[in-house]
Amino acid sequence: MSQLLDQVRDEIIKRNYSQKTGEAYILWIKRFIIFNGKKHPKDMDETHIQKYLDYLTLQKDYSPSTQSVALNSVVFLYKFIVKKNIGDFSSYTKARRKNFIPVVFSKSEVEQLFTQMNGEPLLIAKLLYGSGLRLMEALRLRIKDLDLEQNLLVVREGKGGKDRTTLVPGSIKMQLRKQIESRKAEHINDLKRNRGHTTLPHSLHTKYPNASKEFGWQYLFASSRYIKDKKGKICRHHIYESTIQRAINSALKKTNINKHGTPHTLRHSFATHLLENGYDIRTVQELLGHKSVKTTMIYTHVMNKGGLGVISPLD
Repeated sequence: MSQLLDQVRDEIIKRNYSQKTGEAYILWIKRFIIFNGKKHPKDMDETHIQKYLDYLTLQKDYSPSTQSVALNSVVFLYKFIVKKNIGDFSSYTKARRKNFIPVVFSKSEVEQLFTQMNGEPLLIAKLLYGSGLRLMEALRLRIKDLDLEQNLLVVREGKGGKDRTTLVPGSIKMQLRKQIESRKAEHINDLKRNRGHTTLPHSLHTKYPNASKEFGWQYLFASSRYIKDKKGKICRHHIYESTIQRAINSALKKTNINKHGTPHTLRHSFATHLLENGYDIRTVQELLGHKSVKTTMIYTHVMNKGGLGVISPLD
């Protein structure tokens, strides 16, 4: 199995899939093989796949999105690694997707949360809420992605591999400048110690051999620890997701907020509060990077006025 999964990893890298997608595919392919008694995929057919998918739906009760990832993983395995025709699973019936109403903090709850945070986690949380970023979009920000003069922030390869621009909150521009100055001092110190590299996307380290040492390519929120990249260089990576997730979870416990909140709740709150303030839904769609306005429409259901602006007869 290890050799097979190594082949899958190589193919994922070659096809420029995101790290998260790659990790998910490896996980579900491994589970598929274990479910079928560790048979080699070339010795299995569509009946094995169908049983596996039915097991995920009927016995494990996984969500429709999880079932889709599992199916896509197996299709990837057979299409690019095993190179065997497994038939058409496009009509496979997944569990019905439930209507999703996002958890949203009120403006006062956002304020409560922020009073219980400090340092880099607070600044990152303010970017999630103030710019509508996903957590990994904030952590992957590089120095060159911020234009504080024009209040612009560029999100590189967001969900779906697309770039977009969003706003920089004026209230944290000074903090962001200080963060950039702090990172510059840290980077200069790294260079003096014959370090100063950062990880680069795709094959940019080949095209631009010195880019990994340039300040513009450094992460805005860098980890205090070093890692080794694929070439063996000692690099600074970005802060890990778990650091911010723990900080927000810890801060929530110190407030009177009785909601299950995560870093993504701040992005939901960004969208909802903009709509409440009267901004056009298309503008909010662009800032969030949603492919369809239907995705953005979900936030109209959690606005203070409700989607229809109806006032209860009791009131």
